[in-house]
Amino acid sequence: MPRVKQQVVSHEREKVGLVCRACGCQHFRVVYVKHRPGGVVLRRRECRHCGKRTLTRETVVGG
Repeated sequence: MPRVKQQVVSHEREKVGLVCRACGCQHFRVVYVKHRPGGVVLRRRECRHCGKRTLTRETVVGG
C-alpha cells in the first residue's frame, strides 16, 4: 500500500493536501467510507492516475 503524505498549508500557493507517493498525483477518489466510534471516519481512497489505494483516518474536531 503506498504511503500518503500531507503537505503543510503555505501562503505561497504550494500544493496542499494528499499526495500519492507512487506517482505524485493529487487526484483521488473515495472508494468507501466507514464510520467508527469516537467520531473517527476511515476513507479508502484511490489515485485516479495510477490506481494505488490508501486509507485515511479522520477525526471530528469540535462539535
